[in-house]
Amino acid sequence: MNAQPMSSMNRVLTTISHKEPDRVPLFLCLSFYGAKELGMTVPEYFKKPENVVAAQLAMREKYQNDCLYSFFYASIELEAFGSETIFVDDGPPNAGAPVLRTIDDVFRLEPPEIDTSPGLTRVLRATEMLKERVGNEVPIIGIVMSPFSLPVIQIGFEKYLEMIYFRKDAFERLMEVNDSFCAAWANAQLAAGATAIGIFDPLSSPSLIEKPTYIRTGYPVAQRFISKIKGATAIHLASGLTLPVVREIAETGAAILGFGVADDPVALKKEAEGRICLLGNLNGLEMTHWTKERAHRTVKTVIDQFGKGGGFILSDGHGEIPWQVPEEILIAVSEAVQLYGNYPLE
Repeated sequence: MNAQPMSSMNRVLTTISHKEPDRVPLFLCLSFYGAKELGMTVPEYFKKPENVVAAQLAMREKYQNDCLYSFFYASIELEAFGSETIFVDDGPPNAGAPVLRTIDDVFRLEPPEIDTSPGLTRVLRATEMLKERVGNEVPIIGIVMSPFSLPVIQIGFEKYLEMIYFRKDAFERLMEVNDSFCAAWANAQLAAGATAIGIFDPLSSPSLIEKPTYIRTGYPVAQRFISKIKGATAIHLASGLTLPVVREIAETGAAILGFGVADDPVALKKEAEGRICLLGNLNGLEMTHWTKERAHRTVKTVIDQFGKGGGFILSDGHGEIPWQVPEEILIAVSEAVQLYGNYPLE
């Protein structure tokens, strides 16, 4: 065990380099959970960037988190296109009606300007404030929806699949618009102080689309998109099956791959080793009814499976901690990392 603990930034950078730091990094992806921390409603919480900053700093201290999460909610990107967000009391905000009613509407769609969207500018201000507070000591993770997965909320799943399989002209036009917007949004967050950009891309998982179609569509989209981002990137398949596309995702240039519980751990660790750092894979839904003992046992098991040799960050497997997960369970997860995550692993 190292005599002096590393900073969170050095811990993460060492891990991404496929080396062993002082301990396994912990990324608790706490977005709307911050409203719970501050005793606010979810819509009230997201009205002011100061709320997000206060909650992120407080939760990092409470749970010994190795990252700050400047993500607000996915539909904030749809707001920039002119749609709305539907808020609920105890869950993530949801997208309102699609901005595209028909497939042919795609040809009238233009990428929105980042600085004219109130929601996006709030995220940028929160990112700036977090950077002012922590400098380079703690990674700040910004989030974008991938150009390939964003259409699910832009036009709806059924019409989007029709575009993928039967309307190549409309698909290519939508990818052009989304690539422009998503790259600008990612780079705006980096310029505001984000350390890296996490890309939510669930549609690239074989759980949702067959691999040959991904290779033909989502894979080249990801390659072009990531080449435009002026910083480090992570791709998260949001609980979807990951193993069949590990090599392709590594080839996009992403440094980190978020994974869930659907994959065989031995095979996934072997496939990713030396190629891409893994981030996962605690089951957020199961965490809602864990005991502290279950939390300790599960964390130890996951670290035993993935921690050797570095290249692993402990997190949930979906990219967001549910509101219903008790605070004491998150504390137990953090305690377990301190107990079982120190290198060299026993």
